[in-house]
Amino acid sequence: MTTHDLPIGRRVARLRVRRRMTQQMLADRLGKSKSWVDKVERGARALDRFTVIRDLADALRVDPVALLGRDARPPAAAGAAVDGVDGVRAALARYDTVLAGPGGRTAPPTGELGRRVVHAWLTYQHADYPQLLRALPNLLGDAQCVHACCGGGDGAAELLVQAYGITSSVLVKLGEGDLGWLAADRAMSASTGDPLLVAAATVPLGQALRVLDRAPLALTATIAAAHRIAPSVPRDGPPHELALHGTLLVQAALAAAACGDERSARELVDQAAGIADEIGDGHDRHWTGFGPTAVELARVATAVDLGAGDEAVARHEKVVGSDDWRRLPAEHRAAYLLDAARAYLQVGDPLAAGRALVDTERIAPAEVRLRPVARTLITDLMRGGPVPADVARLATALGIG
Repeated sequence: MTTHDLPIGRRVARLRVRRRMTQQMLADRLGKSKSWVDKVERGARALDRFTVIRDLADALRVDPVALLGRDARPPAAAGAAVDGVDGVRAALARYDTVLAGPGGRTAPPTGELGRRVVHAWLTYQHADYPQLLRALPNLLGDAQCVHACCGGGDGAAELLVQAYGITSSVLVKLGEGDLGWLAADRAMSASTGDPLLVAAATVPLGQALRVLDRAPLALTATIAAAHRIAPSVPRDGPPHELALHGTLLVQAALAAAACGDERSARELVDQAAGIADEIGDGHDRHWTGFGPTAVELARVATAVDLGAGDEAVARHEKVVGSDDWRRLPAEHRAAYLLDAARAYLQVGDPLAAGRALVDTERIAPAEVRLRPVARTLITDLMRGGPVPADVARLATALGIG
């Protein structure tokens, strides 16, 4: 068996030994513990975030492909997405509106910009990430221009925060955690002075920090923002504000789970469930998708991150049988199914994991074809032995042999 045919953890171990590094030396380079490295090499901890794989590759002085395997080349669709990311990166690198004002750029009417922001969110919910990436550079530029012209008034600040939030969310999905963090940080800057806008901006910030393995920072930020907008009387306030409060509690729970803090994770998601049961669905002014079903999906995700695969699978099989599950946006359902696939792998059921990935591709193809986490899951399935025909077909479409 060659290095490329090994599971990713074994490839890390073999490359580490070739570099004459101990587990402690590699851990020190990564800012991790020796136990973390040991779990990765034994396959007890999944490498399902491309940013972590990239950091490992840097520490081992190899190309990330050497860790992903020779058959983990991205398909043509992924190349198109990368081109779109480059356009967004260029838009985020422009400071002309900030430094010199709108200048020659004509600011669109606030109402028109608002409709475009709504369309961008809907495009995100349909998981059409290439189209969204093409639209974002102009949307960001116009949102900055409107904000500069209005001084943040007339709803311009909220539109700019939302534009940055959409940008951060899609970049995080595509494995561009650092760039997603930058967009989320811009949203935080634009929201200064308005607790609700700060809270809305903290949602993508927490997501970006978690994908960059900065879970303690994500936990601190989301808890602080949630407390800042918490009503003085529990569950007493406008439904859209309570939905935002609940969303922050969910993000805090996910961060706590990533930190291995089981007690906090479960307490936080229980608090979010209480809010969701009180207000129900349909209060999504900030495009958070918050509601009872979303909280149940979060319970599964936190269980997976805590290593409680049996619990995650049991909860998953219950929640996907509900009518409310089918009403969620395609992006939400598909992204969640990747967590379900991880749960099935934790309990040693690769067939069910494969079915979850195939269902993900059916619901929202871009969630599988463009997300590094999905490619890692499929690669691990292929390395584990023979797979069903539909999984093999999906792997072939992605260039994974």
